[in-house]
Amino acid sequence: MKKVIVAGAGIVGVSCAIWLQRAGFDVTIVDRAGPASGTSHGNAGVLAAGAVVPVTVPGLLRKAPGMLFDRNAPLFLRWSYLPKLLPFLRRYMSYATDAHVDLYGRAMGSLLHDSVDQHLALAKGTGAEKFIGLEDYCFGYQTRAMFEADAYAWSKRRAAGVVFEVVDGAEYHATDPIFGDAFEVVVRCKNHGRISDPGAYVKALADHFVDQGGTLKLATIEDLEMDGGDITALVTDQGEMRADTIVFALGPWSKAIAHKLGVTVPFESERGYHIELVNPSQMPKNPMMVASGKFVMTPMEGRIRLAGVIEFGGLDAGASRAPLDLMKREAAKLLPGITYDRIVEWMGHRPAPADSLPLIGANTAQGRSYSAFGHQHVGLTGGPKTGRIIADLVRGEAPNMDLSPFDPQKYAAKAR
Repeated sequence: MKKVIVAGAGIVGVSCAIWLQRAGFDVTIVDRAGPASGTSHGNAGVLAAGAVVPVTVPGLLRKAPGMLFDRNAPLFLRWSYLPKLLPFLRRYMSYATDAHVDLYGRAMGSLLHDSVDQHLALAKGTGAEKFIGLEDYCFGYQTRAMFEADAYAWSKRRAAGVVFEVVDGAEYHATDPIFGDAFEVVVRCKNHGRISDPGAYVKALADHFVDQGGTLKLATIEDLEMDGGDITALVTDQGEMRADTIVFALGPWSKAIAHKLGVTVPFESERGYHIELVNPSQMPKNPMMVASGKFVMTPMEGRIRLAGVIEFGGLDAGASRAPLDLMKREAAKLLPGITYDRIVEWMGHRPAPADSLPLIGANTAQGRSYSAFGHQHVGLTGGPKTGRIIADLVRGEAPNMDLSPFDPQKYAAKAR
């Protein structure tokens, strides 16, 4: 039986492992800390099928400096990291064009449009089904002018086939009263969903993988053995690991390994934050993107999670206070009548390629290794389908979609 190693135990890695296992491979997951120990634990929990507009839209370069100095804006920077960030930032901002927004929308639309169905298929028979909800994903605007200022993004979503309904804030309040009169306009995105506990969900999937005969190994990958430009083994703190095929799904920790494989993707860690209001006196009905703060408020098991914002500061520095304080101020403003037992704080990392497109596919023509990382804000949303695509590719079948925007070899070709 062909042996496959999946490096990484977040939602993308676990999805790859389950679909490879179902395809008949002998699969081992290797991870330094275990399932859902990073971003897959701390994300907003939304199955954001309509996430087809990148952060890098036209006009971002003009707006970004002002946002960095505005304590209420959702963009943060650790200034000591700026010298290291600048080369990436130049590449990142070069994609803030209408043409790239359209390319991104087509590519990500093909990956994300059926995300709810993909999660249901992945979770079927695993015990993880109970965490999947089918609620609308809503966007709340404090004023109609703020909604109208966002017309560009909504026109792109509509063009990509995203189905949504624009309702008056008072109308929305009648069905979800927790926000009171905070929003004049609410956009309800249809065909979306929610994971009520992302960490528990991924752990349940991983438990099923092990129950079905898969192997989960806790080890830190320290290096790669290479021969003629292709990988032959993982070097870990537990010894060498060999397989016929190795899939890299290490999320924000993928850069060094990708570059060693010749996949010289311009790549950064995008730091994300959440706070949780534990045991709240009232819960929202649907996940709500608070448009002014670019964070999502999601009902979860026994808590309300506020997750989002963007900070560039690398993988090594500790959490900053400013993003957490912003979300606390917003929570107090949006939910003035809610009581809760305590607040939990968290900071994690999102994998951010300069063009915002994940890498999904073979790293070399020989197909000894595959990439499955770089999903930025939509790893939870796109993880199951990414896993299915990787399983198809490893068994020699071409998925029925254009994978060229995600091809790791587009970076390998540039390096040569």
